[in-house]
Amino acid sequence: MQEISPHDLSAWLADPARDAPFLLDVREPAEVAICRLADSVNIPMNLIPSRQSELPDDRPIVAICHHGVRSFHVAAWLEHAGFSEPLSLAGGVAAWADQIEPSMPRY
Repeated sequence: MQEISPHDLSAWLADPARDAPFLLDVREPAEVAICRLADSVNIPMNLIPSRQSELPDDRPIVAICHHGVRSFHVAAWLEHAGFSEPLSLAGGVAAWADQIEPSMPRY
């Protein structure tokens, strides 16, 4: 399981030559209501096992949380579940807001 930096994810999302990853936000709905990455899909961490069938198996998955801890655990779980090279956003949405999108609300 690997992490991806906010800068690397931003470059990936901006590159039309690359297929976009599936952005999996594993935070709780109340957290997502405050801020989120565009085009991310929210499935709270505790629901991942029961909703695993909703995840694509034909594109990379980048797990996202507040600071990168929950997403790290989810990406590790996805790897053990057979998903190919899931990634965790290092530092989560907090790092994304600090480094990429300074106007993003913080909590």
